[in-house]
Amino acid sequence: MKKLFALAASAAIFSAPVAFAQQLNAYCSTDQAWCELAAAEFTKATGIKVQQTRLPTGEALARIKAEAANPKVDIWWGGTGDPFLQAAEEKLLDAYRPTYLNQLHDWAVRQYDLSNNMVGGFYTSAIGFGWNTELMKKKNLPVPKCWMDLLDPKYKGEVEMANPGTSGGAYTIVAGLVQTFGEEKAFDYMKRLHKNITSYTRSSNAQGKSVARGEVAIGISFMFGFDDERYAGFPVLSGPACEGAGYEVGGIALVKGARNPAEAKRYYDWLMSAEGQATGGKAGSFQSPANKTFKPDARIPSMEGVKLVNYDFKKYGSSAERRRIIERWEREVNSLPR
Repeated sequence: MKKLFALAASAAIFSAPVAFAQQLNAYCSTDQAWCELAAAEFTKATGIKVQQTRLPTGEALARIKAEAANPKVDIWWGGTGDPFLQAAEEKLLDAYRPTYLNQLHDWAVRQYDLSNNMVGGFYTSAIGFGWNTELMKKKNLPVPKCWMDLLDPKYKGEVEMANPGTSGGAYTIVAGLVQTFGEEKAFDYMKRLHKNITSYTRSSNAQGKSVARGEVAIGISFMFGFDDERYAGFPVLSGPACEGAGYEVGGIALVKGARNPAEAKRYYDWLMSAEGQATGGKAGSFQSPANKTFKPDARIPSMEGVKLVNYDFKKYGSSAERRRIIERWEREVNSLPR
């Protein structure tokens, strides 16, 4: 009898429900430090574990497409918004319209309207040039003020930007040039600029560090990335192009078919809250936050006085347009010798 009782008790223990720790899976496409800090702070605040992978937006979109039949992540956040809008168009995301839209800037709310509530505006920042002041002085290079300045042969091998096929930020640069000059003139410009480009990196986060380390004199990317390095003590300055600056509205979205939808929504709401948005400045990322209910980090560069392109997010955020522009860039620009 004792043996039977022991066996029954043992069976009861192993058949009892097991309490699993709450967790979620995420792709993050903003700066690595921000990705890591946000996940850690959210877990500290809620007890929910975040399994998170940092990927450039172009790569994150490709992964989400490939995983559509069996999604590996629940939420995708950070990084330029065009790939998010493409994911929305392809029905890879779940609609979500938060109740706290009155706490967000108008440009953030517009992203919900553009995407049938599948994409929110997470932050904004403008494209510009960054340069290493010491290297520029050493090489006797003038500071570029305008896009056309970068065509000067003296900048050959001195300019770096990312590849628009893998980087949402670089796609914003290309689409911004198309909207500034018109498509034919923009592609003619990029063919000429190609002669001065030293390399096209996978991510637009690379340019700030390349310029800061003196690996390249000039970078083309979001200006906040160069400011990150300046505040870290490197000899880096930045500025917008005189003809006009493209800009991003970073995205945030819930992935369709998520395995942990309740936890993902909690992470989403926390990231959009004043507490979550403030982690950007704490991590040394100086994009302008979507939430307007708190005082942002004083180091975030002002957009006042920057001539912004009238960016058509609906057109250039569509899958077909992005694919067409990137294919043309690969065919007519990236294939050229340097």
